[in-house]
Amino acid sequence: MNNAVNNGDDDGIWSGTWVAERLGVELVGDDTLTDLLGLALRRNPKRAHLLVSNVLGKHVPQSPSVVHGHGFALGRRVRELLGPEEAAEAVVLGYAETATGLGHSVADGLGTAPYLHSTRRPVAGVAQAGGFEESHSHATSHLLLPEDPTLLVGDGPLVLVDDEFSTGNTVLNTVRALHERYPRRRYVVVALVDMRSAADAGRLDDFAREIGARVDLVTTASGTVSLPEGVLEKGQELVARYEAEAAASGDRPSAGSSAATDPHPQDDRARQTRPRGRIARVNLFWPRGLPDGGRHGFTPAHRIRLDAALPEMAARLAEALPHDARSVLVLGFEELMYAPLRLARELEQVVAAEVRSSTTTRSPVLAVDDPGYAIRSRIVFPAHDDPADGPGERYAYNVAGSGFDAVVAVVDSVADTRELHAPGGLLSQLAAHTPHVVLAVVPSYVPEPLYAAALSEERPAMLPEPLRGPAFSSYPPEEVGWLLQDLSDVTLEAPTEEREEAIQSGGAHYAESLPVEYQPSEQYQELFQAALETSAARIAQAVGVVTETVIAERSPRPVLVSLARAGTPVGVLMRRWAQFRHGLDLPHYAVSIVRGRGIDANALRWLAAHHDPRDVVFVDGWTGKGAITRELAAAIEEFEAGGGAAGFDAEIAVLADPGSCVRTYGTRDDFLIPSACLNSTVSGLISRTVLRADLVGPDDFHGAKFYRELAGTDVSVAFLDAVAARFPEVADAVGGAVKELLASDRTPSWEGWRAVERISEEYGIHDVNLVKPGVGETTRVLLRRVPWKILARAGAGADLDHVRLLAGQRGVPVEEVGDLPYTCVGLIHPQFTRGATGADGKAVTV
Repeated sequence: MNNAVNNGDDDGIWSGTWVAERLGVELVGDDTLTDLLGLALRRNPKRAHLLVSNVLGKHVPQSPSVVHGHGFALGRRVRELLGPEEAAEAVVLGYAETATGLGHSVADGLGTAPYLHSTRRPVAGVAQAGGFEESHSHATSHLLLPEDPTLLVGDGPLVLVDDEFSTGNTVLNTVRALHERYPRRRYVVVALVDMRSAADAGRLDDFAREIGARVDLVTTASGTVSLPEGVLEKGQELVARYEAEAAASGDRPSAGSSAATDPHPQDDRARQTRPRGRIARVNLFWPRGLPDGGRHGFTPAHRIRLDAALPEMAARLAEALPHDARSVLVLGFEELMYAPLRLARELEQVVAAEVRSSTTTRSPVLAVDDPGYAIRSRIVFPAHDDPADGPGERYAYNVAGSGFDAVVAVVDSVADTRELHAPGGLLSQLAAHTPHVVLAVVPSYVPEPLYAAALSEERPAMLPEPLRGPAFSSYPPEEVGWLLQDLSDVTLEAPTEEREEAIQSGGAHYAESLPVEYQPSEQYQELFQAALETSAARIAQAVGVVTETVIAERSPRPVLVSLARAGTPVGVLMRRWAQFRHGLDLPHYAVSIVRGRGIDANALRWLAAHHDPRDVVFVDGWTGKGAITRELAAAIEEFEAGGGAAGFDAEIAVLADPGSCVRTYGTRDDFLIPSACLNSTVSGLISRTVLRADLVGPDDFHGAKFYRELAGTDVSVAFLDAVAARFPEVADAVGGAVKELLASDRTPSWEGWRAVERISEEYGIHDVNLVKPGVGETTRVLLRRVPWKILARAGAGADLDHVRLLAGQRGVPVEEVGDLPYTCVGLIHPQFTRGATGADGKAVTV
């Protein structure tokens, strides 16, 4: 089958023939009706038949110029009908989900009208300006959520746009609901086709007289649907029979053999043995603050910004497509129709391939592989945007079997979820039917609640500006701003043994005090320098890879926010890479996050007041078992639930991810990162962060100390300089590694967490918090905690020299293990008290 056609006509066969012959349904009216419409059957208790538009860009892939052109032409006709004065005061309202793109195209044709479409997605913090019901739709409740509460207020014409005008019930419900709240003198109803009966046409006229307003109608074509008696029951019975036969066969038999193409999820899984397509992701660099569509309103000024940005975004899509592609589909997502349509239309101008546009949907339709039927195939996948009405199936029609060389899936960021990327999800299903799948994510626009502006003006005004060197830290002031308070004059250090006893007994939290700073011996400093010389290029490449990944996927101008303090040297290096490679001067801040207490909420408030939260990228040095990854996700969720600004992404970017806990990383190797060898003397002379109720009030940042007295042994800037000096030599390798990484499946496996749980039980610890996996975490155990023993992977080499040296200095045994997923794991002594003995009965040496 090849369904990449432009009017549903295959070899002269009308795509409504199959339904017409079996149910006696007939379209009567303008000659162009059969060019515009086909017929299908659906599972719907209210109306069995479905008018399938060939020019809407919803169920049938169509040229984006044709789709946009039909809406634009209708908008021009509305402008002529209204005249310049009334057209200048008009507001356009489109219907979700089918007509969101059509309505936007009509607004384009009007030129000066703001656009709003109804939505079935509630948005927290946005006041509802109205709502209505759709009588025959699969899902009925429509919400109106304009950012500007006055958008629907006024006496200018309201232009209501739907794909078809069948009974008039939807328009009547809409106008009645809106006229009660926002009365006006004139309405214009716009549709591709007017398929009302004579009786229904009269109802609209009667209603207009009832409310005392003028109601005009503008359509591309008109006619009626002739429905014989009993067609609903007959259609439902036909749908049930074909679906049962398809489910029983588990295959795709033709309609001629009385079976339907109905790929249920189990059928899709059965076909996973076919060659899989490549899935890649491209960053569109969508303009900051530009709405993704009309859910909250889209103004003429927004249109100007979009028009200016489209050529560059389309060029990025073109670069991601195979050069020999002959047929490309740009697939939108449910209500997100306009942005994918405009991207497809622009792409059509810059590639040689034939470009088509269509959209996924929540509407269930029977698929029959017959040229006389409008829905030739369907792909079934789970909803992936956490819908308000719960999980359910979603569909992409006429994609499977259409011969597309590539499919560009365009979704909003709310829908860029685990379900989208999971086996059986949309991307996986598309990859079963096309050799190339490209994912493009448009940021979901969420208006700032009215109270948020006042909140952001009040709270951050009480918060100080970030601390900077040389007054706080040995880093130059431009390298990092510390969203911390200076506790340098407070005595916070306690002996390691006393801290460990207090922490494990529950008498204190680890963040309420500081360990005594380890003073490295001359031998240890020499080991650090040797490790730095050996690994500088490796670290430089990992820095380049993670930074390029962030710029490609997260934001073209990210705001780097490192988790103090292990993440801070990495954040500085990422900032330096962005300067080296792109000439970017990225803002970089360091904030505190505390296991069991969460991230500093005041720091988040400061960031939200000074930057777009969607640009913030949290940075850490490495992952162990992923505890901080989980802590950050929970903290962001709690922050937003408590009224904090929305938009922060809890996905951490790390230099190394040996625990397989994140998607954004420089490497997943567990190797020695020299900055893990030392404490403050490689981290700007800053202590780890402190959170104690008597020192940190409700409107304070978390605290930390600046160890000025250790300046003589400080290697913080020397470490950065040594790594940055290797940037030029790794630049080419970074480019190749990033390209490979972006095309790979980076879904976290959390194997590190499982390994920690296993080790905790095998060694009788029974507390995952006392198991510290990876070279970095093991080093921290030896420097700050009371170590019990070190597990080292058999054959580990120079990466563990410093670990062996520290373990020898503290009398801690190093045990070689054959099947360790990490290079090493540090075990903190369980149930530590002074004079405690280990599991072997021997006294602990501290």
